[in-house]
Amino acid sequence: MTDIVSPTSGVTVSKAPARRDIGIKRRYAAERRFQAYGIAAITFGLVFLFILLWTVIGKGYTAFQQTAITLPIEFVEKTIDPDNKRATDPSVLIAANYPVLLRDAIVKQLNINASSRPDVRDATAMLSKSAPIQLRDMVLADPSIIGKTVNVTVLADANVDSANKAQIDLAVDEKNRKVNDKQVGWMNELKASGALHKQFNTGLFVNGNSSRPEAAGLGVALIGSLYLMLIVLVLALPIGVAASIYLEEFAPKNKLTDLIEVNINNLAAVPSIVYGLLGLSVFINFIGLPRSASLVGGLVLTLMTLPTIIIATRAALRAVPPSIRAAALGLGASKMQMVFHHVLPLAMPGILTGTIIGLAHALGETAPLLLIGMVAFVANAPATPLDPSTALPVQVYMWANEAERAFVERTSGAIIVLLLFLIVMNMGAILLRRRFERRW
Repeated sequence: MTDIVSPTSGVTVSKAPARRDIGIKRRYAAERRFQAYGIAAITFGLVFLFILLWTVIGKGYTAFQQTAITLPIEFVEKTIDPDNKRATDPSVLIAANYPVLLRDAIVKQLNINASSRPDVRDATAMLSKSAPIQLRDMVLADPSIIGKTVNVTVLADANVDSANKAQIDLAVDEKNRKVNDKQVGWMNELKASGALHKQFNTGLFVNGNSSRPEAAGLGVALIGSLYLMLIVLVLALPIGVAASIYLEEFAPKNKLTDLIEVNINNLAAVPSIVYGLLGLSVFINFIGLPRSASLVGGLVLTLMTLPTIIIATRAALRAVPPSIRAAALGLGASKMQMVFHHVLPLAMPGILTGTIIGLAHALGETAPLLLIGMVAFVANAPATPLDPSTALPVQVYMWANEAERAFVERTSGAIIVLLLFLIVMNMGAILLRRRFERRW
């Protein structure tokens, strides 16, 4: 420390206080800069999150509505069963010419000259290719409608649906769009009469995959994801909790257990595609389980989720105060009773939280499921976990690769459904933790 003598007063002044004030100001300035950096980082992340959600929701919310056309369908007996053989041969009802019924209905509804083939072709193209299947199912369910006229609501074609949702710019030349001027006029006519309207798209949650966007749905993917989560929950939770209890409470502390702990931590960081390769080589090629089955996908995701559950469970067990263990043992409880009657119930909030987070992570995985064949085109819902199936993230991947314009909103709609599942699962983890959490 050096002193300075004032030339006017002759008083000795120390430099230390001035330097200390400068140091304090620098520390405060550094703290303010750090806070500013933190706020900027959070703002940066929130902006990109908002852009992501805005993009997905802006493109996908229209997928929950679908354009439909209500037509008076005349189930003409000569068209469906001209030889009256349905009593002895019900298969004639399956092979009937249902597209003709739709063609006649739309031509009559629009007052089109039936001899004008271009007009008839354009009018029929406004209806979904899945509409004949709908009529076939109606006749098979109730053959008594043959010979009657019934108002039937069928799906509109994907291009008509996109035009009705203003996703196609009708101001451009008709050569550059898939809906021509005549079809636009017919759309306006049907809309004015109430025949063309929007309705809630139940098919998005019920139908299986389809090459026709208006008929494609997430039904198979939802059931497949449910099977996957059930398999992961049934296998990963008890195995992960049992392994954690043994390693934390019963295993001796030696080099072997240290090696196991290191490997568990390393397995948690292994890329998910590696687990897909493991499942392909072991469960499919070696054991011979069927490809594209939910069982194989569940086993692969179980292997991937186990390290996460084990790490979370061990952390929850360590969080229980040692005094709980000492008190239980001091009162005469065995080590097994101490663990299962005292430690495990107190660690349950952390265990449940880790398990649900692990399940949410597994629900969003795509790479391992692609390698085991769950990317296959599956139109029928799986009855058992051994049947071919797909999952929500895989369905998003498949629709994102489609060239049709209408699959863009289907892809975003599927992402919204997947995000809702993840939000519900994470909220469940928070609620369970608050419900079972205890303070010491």
